[in-house]
Amino acid sequence: MTIEILMIIGFCLAAYSIVANDVPQTLGTFISSNAHRPWWLLWLYVSTILVVVLAYGWYASGVGDASYGRLETIPLPKDGVTWLYIVPPILLIILTKYGIPVSTTFLVLTIFSPSSLGSMLTKSMMGYAVAFLVGIIVYRFVIKQISVHFSKTRHEKHSNIWVGLQWISTAFLWSQWLIQDLANIFVYVPRAVPLWFLVFAISVFVVLLGVILYQRGGAIQNIIDTKTGVADIRSATIIDFIYATILLVFKEWSNIPMSTTWVFLGLLAGREFAMAMHLHEVDKYKTSRNVSKDAMKLMFGLVISIFLATTLPWFYHLVSGSS
Repeated sequence: MTIEILMIIGFCLAAYSIVANDVPQTLGTFISSNAHRPWWLLWLYVSTILVVVLAYGWYASGVGDASYGRLETIPLPKDGVTWLYIVPPILLIILTKYGIPVSTTFLVLTIFSPSSLGSMLTKSMMGYAVAFLVGIIVYRFVIKQISVHFSKTRHEKHSNIWVGLQWISTAFLWSQWLIQDLANIFVYVPRAVPLWFLVFAISVFVVLLGVILYQRGGAIQNIIDTKTGVADIRSATIIDFIYATILLVFKEWSNIPMSTTWVFLGLLAGREFAMAMHLHEVDKYKTSRNVSKDAMKLMFGLVISIFLATTLPWFYHLVSGSS
């Protein structure tokens, strides 16, 4: 099997696995709060944003870099893409099937650049801590009364202004996520992406988005649906704005890839703890259990990533040397 074919297979597997694992985390609140709308309407909206972000990044880079510079320190392997690099996305597909929100950044990128694990982990842990603290501060002190009001009026009809704000916040968040996580997919192809491959990539993404939205998020969506009030379009709007702002800050800080999964679950964890303090309907024990369960899943994914990054290259060279 030629390197070019493996490159395309790796790209497609990574696109499928990352879209299935990360997209529901990013668009989960959007999917939950728009459950009454047809799936294809949501699909057209997010697909349009995808096309704009991808095409702009590719054109603005001047060299056809669709990853927004996130792969500057992670070059293609000298020997090209081999079966070694196909294993992580396959494993990610399996983990996603069981609803485990592992970090695709660690699972995929560490195979290409094991030496980058430390910097990616540091930035991701900072992202989780910042998001956790922001979630607690905002929901415990800044918008405490608003949260209480949302809880009491959750089943009432809301103003159309909230619909517009929620779709704007989704566009903001979705674009920031794409800028951060496209590197996890384009790591399989040359950093200067030709136009024909950009068109191919956009087509693959649009089709996969259609599948995910048709399934209303899949298994990962269950994590979002268990959080307090995320089906309320007002709560979903605030979550998306905060999440997107944190990603924007970290994007401007450095080009080092980071785990958006850690940021997202950190924000939800802080929010849940804060709301458990002033909403009687929120079970404090259940909140602690759910947050702990999410954290354990993150650590499980991290352990797998470190294990693969350290053992797979060794095994590959062992097999190659003996053949």
